[in-house]
Amino acid sequence: MMRKRSILRRCISCRKIFDRVDMLRITYENKSGVFINSGIGRSAYICKTKTCAKDPKLKKNLQRALKTNCDHTFYEAFMIETQNYE
Repeated sequence: MMRKRSILRRCISCRKIFDRVDMLRITYENKSGVFINSGIGRSAYICKTKTCAKDPKLKKNLQRALKTNCDHTFYEAFMIETQNYE
Protein backbone atom coordinates (compact mmCIF):
# COMPACT_ATOMS: atom_id res chain seq x y z
CA MET A 1 0.00 0.00 0.00
CA MET A 2 1.37 3.42 -0.93
CA ARG A 3 1.90 5.98 1.78
CA LYS A 4 0.48 9.44 1.17
CA ARG A 5 3.22 12.06 0.80
CA SER A 6 2.93 15.22 2.86
CA ILE A 7 2.75 18.55 1.06
CA LEU A 8 5.58 20.90 2.04
CA ARG A 9 5.54 24.70 1.99
CA ARG A 10 8.15 27.36 2.85
CA CYS A 11 7.55 30.02 5.52
CA ILE A 12 7.92 33.54 4.08
CA SER A 13 9.45 34.80 7.32
CA CYS A 14 12.04 32.23 8.47
CA ARG A 15 12.36 30.46 5.07
CA LYS A 16 12.14 26.98 6.69
CA ILE A 17 10.14 24.17 5.10
CA PHE A 18 7.20 22.64 7.00
CA ASP A 19 4.21 20.43 6.32
CA ARG A 20 1.31 22.47 4.97
CA VAL A 21 -0.97 21.37 7.84
CA ASP A 22 1.35 23.01 10.40
CA MET A 23 1.30 26.44 8.74
CA LEU A 24 -0.95 29.48 8.54
CA ARG A 25 -2.17 30.19 4.99
CA ILE A 26 -2.79 33.76 3.89
CA THR A 27 -4.63 34.11 0.58
CA TYR A 28 -5.27 37.09 -1.68
CA GLU A 29 -8.29 36.96 -3.99
CA ASN A 30 -8.42 39.61 -6.67
CA LYS A 31 -11.96 40.88 -6.00
CA SER A 32 -12.51 39.78 -2.39
CA GLY A 33 -9.33 40.76 -0.56
CA VAL A 34 -7.03 38.96 1.88
CA PHE A 35 -8.12 35.92 3.94
CA ILE A 36 -6.56 33.72 6.62
CA ASN A 37 -6.81 29.92 6.12
CA SER A 38 -9.47 30.12 3.41
CA GLY A 39 -10.05 31.14 -0.17
CA ILE A 40 -8.60 30.37 -3.56
CA GLY A 41 -5.92 32.56 -5.09
CA ARG A 42 -2.36 33.69 -4.52
CA SER A 43 -1.16 32.29 -1.18
CA ALA A 44 1.67 32.76 1.29
CA TYR A 45 2.47 30.52 4.27
CA ILE A 46 3.74 31.43 7.75
CA CYS A 47 4.79 28.86 10.34
CA LYS A 48 2.93 28.89 13.65
CA THR A 49 5.63 30.40 15.87
CA LYS A 50 5.77 33.72 17.71
CA THR A 51 9.07 34.68 16.10
CA CYS A 52 7.61 34.50 12.60
CA ALA A 53 4.32 36.11 13.57
CA LYS A 54 6.10 39.08 15.24
CA ASP A 55 8.80 39.48 12.58
CA PRO A 56 9.31 43.18 11.72
CA LYS A 57 9.78 42.34 8.01
CA LEU A 58 6.58 40.27 7.83
CA LYS A 59 4.48 43.10 6.39
CA LYS A 60 6.90 43.65 3.51
CA ASN A 61 7.31 39.90 2.91
CA LEU A 62 3.52 39.47 2.74
CA GLN A 63 3.15 42.35 0.29
CA ARG A 64 5.87 40.86 -1.91
CA ALA A 65 4.48 37.30 -1.76
CA LEU A 66 0.85 38.29 -2.39
CA LYS A 67 1.72 41.11 -4.83
CA THR A 68 -0.68 43.51 -3.14
CA ASN A 69 -0.90 45.98 -0.26
CA CYS A 70 -2.70 44.72 2.85
CA ASP A 71 -4.83 47.08 4.90
CA HIS A 72 -4.63 47.66 8.67
CA THR A 73 -7.76 45.63 9.42
CA PHE A 74 -6.07 42.51 8.04
CA TYR A 75 -3.03 43.04 10.28
CA GLU A 76 -5.28 43.48 13.32
CA ALA A 77 -7.08 40.21 12.50
CA PHE A 78 -3.71 38.53 11.89
CA MET A 79 -2.39 39.61 15.31
CA ILE A 80 -5.54 38.28 17.01
CA GLU A 81 -5.15 34.98 15.16
CA THR A 82 -1.46 34.58 16.06
CA GLN A 83 -1.38 35.86 19.65
CA ASN A 84 -1.62 32.35 21.16
CA TYR A 85 1.27 30.81 19.22
CA GLU A 86 4.29 29.40 21.01
